[in-house]
Amino acid sequence: MNYLLSGDVGGTKTLLRLAHPGSPQLACFQQSYPSQEYPDLVAIVQKFLAAAPTQLGTQIEIDAACLAIAGAVIDGSSYLPNLDWHLNAAKLAQALQIPNLTLINDFTAIGYGITQLQPADLHTLQTGQPRDRAPIAIIGAGTGLGQGFLIHNGTDYQVIATEGGHTDFAARSIQEFELYQYICRRKQIDRVSNERVLSGAGIITIYQFLRDTGDLSENTDIANVVQRWESQPETAADPAGIISAQAIAKTDPLAQATMQMFGSIYGAESGNLALKTLPYGGLFIAGGIAAKNLPLITDGTFMAAFNHKGRISDLLTNIPVQIVLEPQVGLLGAAAQAECLARAER
Repeated sequence: MNYLLSGDVGGTKTLLRLAHPGSPQLACFQQSYPSQEYPDLVAIVQKFLAAAPTQLGTQIEIDAACLAIAGAVIDGSSYLPNLDWHLNAAKLAQALQIPNLTLINDFTAIGYGITQLQPADLHTLQTGQPRDRAPIAIIGAGTGLGQGFLIHNGTDYQVIATEGGHTDFAARSIQEFELYQYICRRKQIDRVSNERVLSGAGIITIYQFLRDTGDLSENTDIANVVQRWESQPETAADPAGIISAQAIAKTDPLAQATMQMFGSIYGAESGNLALKTLPYGGLFIAGGIAAKNLPLITDGTFMAAFNHKGRISDLLTNIPVQIVLEPQVGLLGAAAQAECLARAER
């Protein structure tokens, strides 16, 4: 039988899925593989395709494949430094014997996945006044900070990739300016990007800043995790999880202050993106941090900062704002692009 192959390829894991043409959002067979245990992507895909006939009870033929890569894709090529993988669409197509194969950036895949979501996959922060075929914006804090937008071309939405996460962090208060200076001193840099603040690592940085410059005492449990991470950041557990968990539980004032500051900066930068794109088709908050910390993102801090834009605040209150709850939205987007590729070849 004929299938579409889609994938979400990251430094930690590679997720692969088979679906039938015509219904790319419905998985027929799906597997996850630890990326670092394999020499290259070809080995993972070959293992997946070898297991598929047994699982599906039939021989398979791949009409088209789209693989979302956690890295920039330029002229069909990408490099994943965490794995030291050099990927090229043409070479992958030849090695896997899949003529119709394409690579896209993982945040681009999220953009296409947005159009595949159902109401249950979303949490509404602001209803707004949505408009058909209006631009759509996406922002997502996680390991890094992704930003992009979608434009309707008269037939469908097209994703426009950006590197907006690397734009300058703009302090809005004395405290945020002090955070800016703190990061410059600690990292020995002379410029701070939004990604430095709005990411998992950014949560830790804000925590360190408030710990080192404020008067809130540090919880011993969090302190032990942070200190281990500070001495061995490559191998120690990431402290962002325990910081946000204790903030949600309201058991640690320093953690609560950290996440409140993070949420306010996140909302402000989301509002900046909205001003630049006027996404009356909706602004979607993707990335793992928002979905995993709904009580913190929905407490009003985020949206207050989002809409606080002075004389033109009214423009933003009409923009629908939603959190993406579906963790595999990127895989859905890759599957949708595989369907488009297959359709173009028919």
